[in-house]
Amino acid sequence: MNRLYRDRRFCFIVAANILSSIGSGITMIAIPWLLASGENGGKVFGYAAIAMTIINFAVTPFFGQLIDRFSRKRILLFGEGAGFIIIAAFSAAGYFGLDYETVHLIILYGAGSLYYTLFYPAIFAFNQEIFDPSHYRRLNGAMEIQGQLSSVAAGALAAAIISSVPLERLLLIDALTYLGAFGLFWLIPYTSGENSVKQQGKIKAVGGLLFLKESPVLFVFLFASMMPFIGVMVTNYLFPVYIADILQADASVYGTQSMIYGIGAAFAGLAVPAIASRWGNEKSMILTIGAYTAAISVIVFIKDVPVFLSLAIVLAFGNAGTRVARNALMMERVPNHLIGRTDSLFRSMGLLIRTVLLVVFTGLSGAPSIAFSFYILSFLLIFSFAAAVIAGKLLQEGQPGKTIGEAKENTA
Repeated sequence: MNRLYRDRRFCFIVAANILSSIGSGITMIAIPWLLASGENGGKVFGYAAIAMTIINFAVTPFFGQLIDRFSRKRILLFGEGAGFIIIAAFSAAGYFGLDYETVHLIILYGAGSLYYTLFYPAIFAFNQEIFDPSHYRRLNGAMEIQGQLSSVAAGALAAAIISSVPLERLLLIDALTYLGAFGLFWLIPYTSGENSVKQQGKIKAVGGLLFLKESPVLFVFLFASMMPFIGVMVTNYLFPVYIADILQADASVYGTQSMIYGIGAAFAGLAVPAIASRWGNEKSMILTIGAYTAAISVIVFIKDVPVFLSLAIVLAFGNAGTRVARNALMMERVPNHLIGRTDSLFRSMGLLIRTVLLVVFTGLSGAPSIAFSFYILSFLLIFSFAAAVIAGKLLQEGQPGKTIGEAKENTA
């Protein structure tokens, strides 16, 4: 563990993540707020969010193929460089007197959304490639803690400065964080393709699907373990309605819940690697999926604010803990030359499921219909938990389908 924390590559990656997460985080809080607060802002932002969801769904498989074909370091540098150029250009335009219109805000929102869609699978594959497998659990735990703390910092800074700092200055801060992250990624020593097939030229776009087809139990387990992540995305919409209509509470409860959630998720980043070292990734994921499922299943019956806030800790531990163990499991089970396409497959499915659920739940908004949204989500989570228990047991018994070595031959 200490060897990982002393590794300068790890230090550069964490520092770059903190810079880009805080900078882009502030902007991606400010832009939706400015869009939503404008004329017909709710509809405009809603349409922009739907459009970007569709675009992200379309480009995610393409990004996965790029990540498996080209140097991950170059892809990360491209993302940070493109982010710097776009954001700096809009910032400079503002300083030269441009009045930001709705179309400009939508472009900035779309650029930030595409950046996230490229960055997260790229850094995931990059980490798997450059670090020793013995560090995967601690690595993912540390990345979870860093991500949560960066989100909290971005939220706190955004709350403090959005109303008082002009947008061009916010964009300048964001651009400088992209530039700083670019420099830190540039400093990381890296040789691509040492243990992959990226140098062979043409690769199969469906390589990830072919690998999972030969490993059906692994596919079921990884698919079932996505539900807590999807649940978090959906409850980002449900919780404000639930707090206002069911708990009859104000916005301060939502803010407190977000803060408590960040603390619980950071705790998961510390605890789950230790649990997984003792129990294994599969059992750890079953524990965390079960915790998230149980909390969601009882939350609809809760009418008390302190109990709801207590459950937020369980939800955070369940979701973040599942992500930490799941990422470690994928790094251990999926070959590095397939990780981009395999990860993008699950991300695409997650986007599709999230979109369908949001459409359904939007029609059920408001009390008492909001309860049915939680019933549906609870049913899906219970079903996924049962599937994870069965598939996890089979994985631990050594029936994952083809081994990584066998997969290299047929799925490149």
